[in-house]
Amino acid sequence: MVGGLVVGHGWRFESAIVEATGSVLGRPGSANVVVARPDCSTVTRWLQSGRRRDLCVLLYDAEGLRGQSLKTRLESHYDGHFDSKSFYGALDWLIQQGFVEKRTEGIHEVYALTEAGERRVEEHFEWMREKVGEDHSPK
Repeated sequence: MVGGLVVGHGWRFESAIVEATGSVLGRPGSANVVVARPDCSTVTRWLQSGRRRDLCVLLYDAEGLRGQSLKTRLESHYDGHFDSKSFYGALDWLIQQGFVEKRTEGIHEVYALTEAGERRVEEHFEWMREKVGEDHSPK
């Protein structure tokens, strides 16, 4: 493989020999094509959005929360209002990335963290603990 270039959200495009894995983009019959693969740096950037991070933190100790309940808790934390499109857009991104799962219970959508989501919250917590330190008290 020849070096890669990261473009967009979560995809790395590389020059490569045609492989059975990955989505192949290029001319048919060409030995060198562009292969689109998930970019592993997406995993480390999953909390780049504070809203997504805080949604995951709210879901961390819950078995699952209805969408409206989760939205209300987030708005209470920020002491503000989020429009539904923006709120559910953040949840949809987390679902697409595999950090949150959505299930239907009766007529309600219920959201819960996946194991990958739990790991990311724990990793972020450990990173914060390293940066802030346990012996620091709020100023």
